[in-house]
Amino acid sequence: MRVFTAALATETNTFSPIAVDRRAFEASLDAGPGEHPETPTLCTAPITIGREICARENWTLIEGSASWADPAGLVARATYEEMRDAILDQLRAALPVNAVVMGLHGAMVAQGYDDPEGDLLTRMREIVGPDILICAELDPHSHLTAKRAAAADFFVYFKEFPHTDFVDRARDLWDIAVRALKGEIKPVMSIFDCRMIDVFPTSKQPMRGFVDKIMALEKSEPGLLSLSVVHGFMAGDVPEMGTKMVAITDNAKAQGDALAEKLGRELYAMRGTFMVEQVNAETAVAQAMAAEMGPVVIADVWDNPGGGTAGDATILLAELIARDAQNVAVGTIWDPIAVQICFAAGEGAEIALRFGAKSAPDTGSPIDQRVIVKKLVRDAQMRFGESFAPFGDAALISFGGIEVILNSTRAQSFDPSLFSALGVEPTEKKILLIKSTNHFYAAFSKIASEIIYCSAGKAYPNRPAETNYRKAPKTIWPMVDDPWAV
Repeated sequence: MRVFTAALATETNTFSPIAVDRRAFEASLDAGPGEHPETPTLCTAPITIGREICARENWTLIEGSASWADPAGLVARATYEEMRDAILDQLRAALPVNAVVMGLHGAMVAQGYDDPEGDLLTRMREIVGPDILICAELDPHSHLTAKRAAAADFFVYFKEFPHTDFVDRARDLWDIAVRALKGEIKPVMSIFDCRMIDVFPTSKQPMRGFVDKIMALEKSEPGLLSLSVVHGFMAGDVPEMGTKMVAITDNAKAQGDALAEKLGRELYAMRGTFMVEQVNAETAVAQAMAAEMGPVVIADVWDNPGGGTAGDATILLAELIARDAQNVAVGTIWDPIAVQICFAAGEGAEIALRFGAKSAPDTGSPIDQRVIVKKLVRDAQMRFGESFAPFGDAALISFGGIEVILNSTRAQSFDPSLFSALGVEPTEKKILLIKSTNHFYAAFSKIASEIIYCSAGKAYPNRPAETNYRKAPKTIWPMVDDPWAV
């Protein structure tokens, strides 16, 4: 067997002011054919697992390029087309192939393309023909469009949020693909539109129980190969934005359709109950300062670079300064200019520095402080499950009992190693201020005495009923109370 694999992924917040070009991919991952490192990134596990599976089966794996950019705004048209065409050329050169196994995100939007993944998969289908297997692993914070569903045989999505299972789901993808290529099964995909958009953290109920249920069904339901919840991505203003339920069966479309609808309606019935309670900045800081022990983690959930924002909001930091909070570490404030200034000044320097709140309205005001540059690190990175996440050249500055990590490559706060990478011991801090909606939970919950979720400012469009969408459907919940009556 000859199998082609490649990856092209980013998550696009269409409301973000940060445009994405080739440099954004180069800052995170931009590997040529066969050059992907041994450790997978969030959307490239099909490549690394594919190496293992094809070696076991004595099959030939032909690797295309693998590119990932951290979430931001629209991808430049020329950048998308260049990277797409490179993969398509690699696929043509690999022919004949028995299958195409892709690593995608599913929420990319480029200038002129509402559905880049659908465009890429459709062009792949045109190259390989109707009988060659095409499948992909995707992030659940994505858009499942009719175009991409028509082009592929099946999709497998991460089940967990935080996405701690991207390697396990890549194994599921390959397991189905291998069995299909051996003629043991015939995967058929069923999709149900839940007519809603919500946020579904699996670290708490009721989503924890729902994911446990679908995983149990995968083991017990005859003929069922896979179940996935496509959460949708509310910051993506595209025509098919919303939550979907996906069932993959062994040539049992009616069974899959019925099961996807049954589970999708169960999910809809729980709408509005999934996200944790969020407090404002004043309450969050007061609660953290009153705690008897640390570290108390304050999660700035909506200034989350993992959702495409800049990660430079200062509302919570300003509140900490105003209340004279002590023994605080902040990870991170994105400010490449301030990082450059700190590197020029050098470790140990005391300088006047303005940083933060440069990217967009409703993110606070820049912070002006006289700071000590405590540590400088080139090409810093933190752990994220079985992978690593770069956050670029970084500077640790200190003032008034607060330490702040300034970074040059936007990244959300995945893991406490974010702090240790700059010489800060996170467990010794009273308060840790981080930027993440829920990906932080798996790692930070292990050291936190308390976790406070805070909604500060409007860096991210987190209220769909109030968001000024131009393309997204207006007939889903919570835009309307009863989408089934529309």
